[in-house]
This record gives sequence, C-alpha cells and structure tokens, in this order.
Amino acid sequence: MTRRLSLTLTTTAALGISCLPGCKTAEQPAAQPAAVGAQPEPGQPKPAGDGKEVQTASGLRYTDQVVGTGKEAKDGMTAVVEYTGTLLNGTQFDTSRGKPPFEFKIGSGQVIKGWDEGVAGMKIGGKRSLKIPAPLGYGAKGQPPTIPPDATLLFDVELKDLK
Repeated sequence: MTRRLSLTLTTTAALGISCLPGCKTAEQPAAQPAAVGAQPEPGQPKPAGDGKEVQTASGLRYTDQVVGTGKEAKDGMTAVVEYTGTLLNGTQFDTSRGKPPFEFKIGSGQVIKGWDEGVAGMKIGGKRSLKIPAPLGYGAKGQPPTIPPDATLLFDVELKDLK
C-alpha cells in the first residue's frame, strides 16, 4: 500500500498534476452529480432529444425523443397535439392518430395535470414521452372502464402547433 501510494504521488508530481481525481482546487471545483430531474441553470441549454428521462418535482417524468425547433409552449397558449396514451401494461386507451389533432389551453385545467405540465416547455415539432403518475392523471378513482384506479399513464405527444 505504501509503495503504491508513493508511486502514485511520484507519478503525479512528475506529470505536473496538482490534484488527484476526486479532489477539488480553487481553480477547478469537483463536479457534483446532478440530481434526478435536475433542470439546467438559467441561460444554459436543456439536454434535449438525448433520450434521458427528466423527473419534475411533482413526479412527472418525461423524455424528449425529438426537440422541436419552433416556438416554445407556455401557459395560456393553445397547444395542438397528436398523441397516443397507454397503460404500463401496454394497453392503448386513447389516441388522436387518424383524427384531427387535439387542442387544449395549457395551464387552464382542460386536461389532466400531467399534460399541462408535460406539454409546457415543448417546442413546435417536438416529440415527448410522458410518464404521468396517478395524482397527475386520474387519481385513485381512475376513469372506468378504460383507466383503472391509481394508474400510471404513458403518453407519446407530438406538438404540431401553438395558437
């Protein structure tokens, strides 16, 4: 052990490395691991389309499959979306595919809370997968007979337009 430590310190000094991995210096603080669902600092780009799941404080989880390049969806705007909804077991319970796109005013309570939260922040042309826990969906009662009580809902949503 002493010989290995001595060799490491000698090699470190010979290479001019002033700090071993994991330590921090005034010039270069050690990187801190990001918390699950952590959002980027203001002014920094969001990780997008990288397939990484983000968890919000409410428990909503989402993954950007494709990041849109158009205008960003915000509360008060009318979102025009295509979507497919399934249960965790893969059973599809709803879709707008093959029908006119679905429209709703973001943040107004016209849809389940998971949709208001999950569509906000998307950009036109974006595709996002939402994993909505029961409290942000239909809760303990569900929506019989299609959605059972306490169901986690999965939605694939594509933001087509904003009005």
